[in-house]
Amino acid sequence: MSVGARHIPDRMHSPAARLLRRWETLLLAVAIGIFIANSLASPYFLNAWNLSDATFNFTEKAMIAFAMALLIIAGEIDLSVAAIVALASTAMGAAAEAGAGVPVLVLVGLGTGLICGAINGVLVTGLGLPSIVVTIGTMSLFRGIAYIVLGDQVYKAYPPEFAVFGQGYVWWVISVELALFAVLAVIYGVLLHRTSFGRAVYAIGNNPTGALFSGIRVARVKFVLFLLTGLMSGVAAVCLTSRLGSTRPSIAFAWELEVVTMVVLGGVNILGGSGSIPGVVLAAVVLGLVTFGLGLLNVPGIVMSIFVGLLLIGVIALPRLWAMGRR
Repeated sequence: MSVGARHIPDRMHSPAARLLRRWETLLLAVAIGIFIANSLASPYFLNAWNLSDATFNFTEKAMIAFAMALLIIAGEIDLSVAAIVALASTAMGAAAEAGAGVPVLVLVGLGTGLICGAINGVLVTGLGLPSIVVTIGTMSLFRGIAYIVLGDQVYKAYPPEFAVFGQGYVWWVISVELALFAVLAVIYGVLLHRTSFGRAVYAIGNNPTGALFSGIRVARVKFVLFLLTGLMSGVAAVCLTSRLGSTRPSIAFAWELEVVTMVVLGGVNILGGSGSIPGVVLAAVVLGLVTFGLGLLNVPGIVMSIFVGLLLIGVIALPRLWAMGRR
């Protein structure tokens, strides 16, 4: 280096600095803060079984959020996921009324989710329709079918063994749902961050035309993502129906808002191109802790809905407000 040249230490690019600037680090700090606040606000929060119950506030929705994250990163969205859960649960209920066993019920739930995902995928990738318009339409379609089939009835003829998915425990306070949530988090984390498929998802979200000219089969990748979102909705339907032990057409009502909130709060760009699975995991935990803490304080459900809506708007607006403030 020549005499007189200035050397500026590259502190902002050190591993510690990069870690501190990550959105996931902020979410982790928020989760710890909420955990401490809940423990101080309610004497029942730190009970091991109560904490185990708190996980049911987010595990089923987070399963859908993992697939939704990939779909949004690719520049698409699926607002019919809650309706898919309702239709899959209705199909399982009808099968249970006909005397189907547990394996058949699971296959019916997952198969219904896949079919619904395929319908969305064909309409978006095959006909070139906007995903937000398509899935708003199929949201009404799938939920409407559930209401037509069930009406005011309730399906509850599920075999006792079916309860293991939503009420069973792997070990002590570790529920089957929580274990499945952890496994799916690892699977989707590897899929997005460690495979060529994940790299294709990022490329499509950043520049679909460029991805197409680079040899990526954009339509095929997006179709697979819609299939995954439908499949995860089917998985969530199995777990939720098993936990409740019954099916109503209003099951999982308005879940699409909470799923999208998890994804966006997790740092996934609503316009596509960026995001991570660890961020979605932390966002799910944050929302679960918040709703469980508010529940322990007897806060009405409508207040929780208002909070989730404001949180979604705030997270979307925060990056733009930050950019405006730095000008």
